[in-house]
Amino acid sequence: MSGLVAGTLSPLGDGVAISRNSRGGFAWFHLGWAALFAACALSLIGILAIDTTEAAFAKKQAVFGVVGVMVAVLICLPNIKRVTRCVWPLYFISLALLLFVMIPGVPEWLVRPKNGARRWISLGLFEFQPSEIAKLAVVMALALWMRAGSELRRLGGFAMPFVLAAPPMMLILIEPDLGTALMLAPAVVAMVLAAGARKRHVVYLIVAVVAIAPLSYPLLKSHQRERVDALFAQLKGDHRYERDIGFQADRAITLIGSGGFAGVGKDRARALVIHNRLPEQHNDMIFAVICCRWGFLGGVLTWGFGMLFAFSALLIALLARDSFSRLVCIGIAATFTAQLLINTGMNVGVLPVTGVTLPFISYGGSSLVALWISTGLLFNLARRRPRGIERLEPIA
Repeated sequence: MSGLVAGTLSPLGDGVAISRNSRGGFAWFHLGWAALFAACALSLIGILAIDTTEAAFAKKQAVFGVVGVMVAVLICLPNIKRVTRCVWPLYFISLALLLFVMIPGVPEWLVRPKNGARRWISLGLFEFQPSEIAKLAVVMALALWMRAGSELRRLGGFAMPFVLAAPPMMLILIEPDLGTALMLAPAVVAMVLAAGARKRHVVYLIVAVVAIAPLSYPLLKSHQRERVDALFAQLKGDHRYERDIGFQADRAITLIGSGGFAGVGKDRARALVIHNRLPEQHNDMIFAVICCRWGFLGGVLTWGFGMLFAFSALLIALLARDSFSRLVCIGIAATFTAQLLINTGMNVGVLPVTGVTLPFISYGGSSLVALWISTGLLFNLARRRPRGIERLEPIA
């Protein structure tokens, strides 16, 4: 038995063998570090981009980032079984908070409407947005329900994940917050596919959504219809909306173009943003500020770190030891990728402005802390050594 360690399958060169470990345990070197690195890089880019025009907001974002990291550390420590016990309480607490922000008569010092929307609970030093936590709660609840997977093969079982996701989606829509509500759809579809749903059921669903989507146009609020009209006019080269409903997208495109290949630097970018009167410069339109300050290279770097985070989540899913862990990772990856795609798409003028923020980068404590909770969860799942996979071990 020389040259082989206990449990090995075959020798591989001198001093190395392939070993199969079925006992599990924890690994110190894993893909969670890649997700952590990407999250840190994106958070830093966000703070620097916000500081381009809003130094006070940048300092607050840095504080939110520190809080997020501290919460992530707490999330990555407990056994995954303890995490699963918190899933349903978190789901129902999220629903209760989404209902709370819409209760009439709640004093404005506690729930303060902004631009006609009731989304935030004031907690003194900062404001809490329940919909950000609700996104993660829905992903975890769906993963817990779908971990068996067998029910998804039937049409009734296939419908159940959408029934679970419907209440928070509807409550978020009523706030109104169309962008955040839409973020749940990619996660649900990706998770039901990964859990073993019949592909024809998913195809039927997609066909139905594509067929019904145009019929929903009259149901949109007036400003939402105007944004869709402005997008199509912009794509056709029609400039009539540039000074009203299409102003935000037009200014973002102008600033992205002004950044060129390598950007114009902080001071010049600040002057350009102020001169162009870019709305939501620290929030929804932060990608335009990034491209103005650091140019095309800044946009590519942002997407590079974003893809590193998403692919890390997917690879952690592939190595997960149980279906719950796998589905949570897929849900996080789908939500993150959709948010990244939609935000940058509306900044470059190929998607309508829907109020979707850029993950880890846009200003907002609730969003940043929720994303760091997701990062802590990915790290927790990644450090659990996969069962029954081959790995290289030195030969004694």
